[in-house]
Amino acid sequence: MQHDSARPVALITGAARRIGAVIARTLHAAGYDLALHCRSSYAELESLVAELEINRRDSTIALQAELGDTDSLTDLVDTALARFNRLDALVNNASLFFATPLETASVAQWDELLAVNARAPFFLARAAAPALRESRGAIVNVTDVYAERPLANHAIYDISKAALAMATKALAVELAPDVRVNAVAPGNVLWSTNPIKAETQDTLEQRTTLRRQGNPQDIATAVLFLLRDATYCSGAILPVDGGRLLHI
Repeated sequence: MQHDSARPVALITGAARRIGAVIARTLHAAGYDLALHCRSSYAELESLVAELEINRRDSTIALQAELGDTDSLTDLVDTALARFNRLDALVNNASLFFATPLETASVAQWDELLAVNARAPFFLARAAAPALRESRGAIVNVTDVYAERPLANHAIYDISKAALAMATKALAVELAPDVRVNAVAPGNVLWSTNPIKAETQDTLEQRTTLRRQGNPQDIATAVLFLLRDATYCSGAILPVDGGRLLHI
């Protein structure tokens, strides 16, 4: 089915749940049609697509791929273009996160984290570049406050997100002036069982200027702003952390 609408189209990785699903709902409500990617949460992605299709028919497509497989990245872009015939935005949201204490960190863990968190966004941007240049579109990468300040026992994750932060700036130069490239750096927006990440109410208040947790909608709103409204921003990394970087 060809897409004949003038509505903008966004490709979002890691869109099936958590922050990615909220980004998808936010962009869809703002008028974007969506190519939504997941790795393994396909049932959740199908449920999200069904929800969005109730609001606007023929406005979404579900895609499944392993982002560590570089060959699959071009296929994601090609499938989105075949369905919608345009691409205006790329949101590199998909991410891997797990601990890698120095004493036990392995080459396999290095390769896995860097492949998904840094290599895939870079080569997906390259694959999408011709279509984004044509639409004078934008890319938003989802990095992390820990790209600037390391999280103990998570060195490889920190390094992978720091690489994505630099990729944001480098791609902003490489794709200028046609494509804007920016990033959002989330702070604490989801509860977790990891005590190092200030996941209790007491430590959250101690380490966050606004003394409260954020939520995924805060990230989604920032992504929409950088895609649609921040037309004179490129190479920027926007912390959405309640002031966490001031205390981390």
